[in-house]
This record gives sequence, structure tokens and C-alpha cells, in this order.
Amino acid sequence: MENAMPILLVPGLVSSARIYVPVIPALWRFGPVTVANHIRDDNIGAMARRILAEAPPRFALAGHSMGGYIAFEIMRQAGERVAKLALINTQARPDTPEVTARRRGMMARATGGEYRAVLDELFPGFVHPSRREDAALKQLVYDMGEDVGAEAFVRQQQAVISRADSRPMLAWIKCPTLVLTGDEDNTIPNRLSVEMANGIHGANLVILPNCGHLPQPEQPQATAEALVEWLRI
Repeated sequence: MENAMPILLVPGLVSSARIYVPVIPALWRFGPVTVANHIRDDNIGAMARRILAEAPPRFALAGHSMGGYIAFEIMRQAGERVAKLALINTQARPDTPEVTARRRGMMARATGGEYRAVLDELFPGFVHPSRREDAALKQLVYDMGEDVGAEAFVRQQQAVISRADSRPMLAWIKCPTLVLTGDEDNTIPNRLSVEMANGIHGANLVILPNCGHLPQPEQPQATAEALVEWLRI
């Protein structure tokens, strides 16, 4: 691997390194793989600064869901360090007032001892409708929830609520970019991935069939194949 490229993976809201486990074996052939820790701060700018301080000088960057919001901020702060960009089941738009209100309700419940119930509420929107009774996927969400914890979940929600509108920056992203989504993502609809792909010059849009918001465990082979193709560019 003389030309190995470090790969930096950023998880989503209430997600940990576990979300990328199904695809990491296919990626590490291309370079050292790091999963960013994004649970220590309560705003996207601080998360990006901390991740950049711990990252290699130049890297391929993939962000899933909330990780995509952080990826956009990394591009703002140090775009010259990002060799390639993958935006996985995410969006460039800010929150709507309705979504923000829902987030604040979940924050209050998590703080009040109902964190597990919040995870139960989130799960149906995380997976394809055909997988809503999938015990292994539900356990993955519980396990990642434990990894993150209620306090960090609240910090993450605060960060997501205050995130910037990233649509104005799409046109100046010039590195090879993959936009990946599921055909039935009920958390971030794939029309928002289409919007991003249309706004980024030369972006490759991949819409996975029979897939919800968690493509890594829902469609691991297809997700890995799309990421491998992106790394080979």
C-alpha cells in the first residue's frame, strides 16, 4: 500500500464505531481506518475541530447522517485536508422548526430517565420497513446507544439543532464525492441526497434498494462496494 490513503469515518447521531464494523474489512486494504469520536462536544464546529486535531494530515472522509453534518464542517475548516468525501444517508439542509421541537422533546426525555424509550422511538425510522422486527438491528441500536450514553446524546442533539445550512457550500466541493442513501430512508429521505448530488460537481449518487437509514448493517456488501469504488477513484 505505497499510496495508502488514511480513511476517517464519522458516525451519526447516537451511533458509535459499531455502525461501520460491517464495512471496515473492505476499506482497510486502502489505508489505515479511524472512526472519529463525536460525543465530547455540544456543537458541530467544536466536534470538527477536535476530530481534525486527532486526524491524519490528509484523508478520505466519510460521514453518516449526523456524521455528514460534521463532514461538511470539516470541509469548511480544512477542506484542503480532505482528499475524498462520502456523504452517507445525510443532508445539507438545517433543521426545520418541527424537527427541532421533536429533538428537544427527546432531549428532555433522555435527561429524565427515558433514554431507552427514546431509542425505541427512533428505531423504526432507522431501518427499512421490512426490518422493524429485526432483533439484531434493534440490539445494535441499543448497544450504540449505550456506547454514546444519554448525556452525550443530549450534546449531539444540541449540536444538530444549531448546525449550519450546508447547501451554499455544495458548489465549491471539488474532491471526488460519493453520495449514498437507501431507497426507503424514513429519517433523512433520499430526495435530500439527490439534492446534494446535484449540487456537487461530479458527485456519484448511489441509492441502495431495500435499505433504510443504516446502510452499513442493512446492506453491508452493497455499501462496502460503493465505498470501495469511491476509494479507487
